[in-house]
Amino acid sequence: MTTGEPGQPRTDRSPWNWLLILPIVLPLLTFLFNADEPRLLGFPLFYWLQLAFIAVGVVSTTIVYRMTK
Repeated sequence: MTTGEPGQPRTDRSPWNWLLILPIVLPLLTFLFNADEPRLLGFPLFYWLQLAFIAVGVVSTTIVYRMTK
């Protein structure tokens, strides 16, 4: 976070930064996608859940960027 005043140090200690843990930890929880069913358009759960993890990463990064800008 920038204070906007000269002479003030920049600090990155925002509580919003904790949201960036979500896209790191979520794909590590293997019990979420350790299944073949359900299938979506013929693809097993693993593949479309990986795409959902990408979306979670993009959304959480965007939220943190906007809130700490």
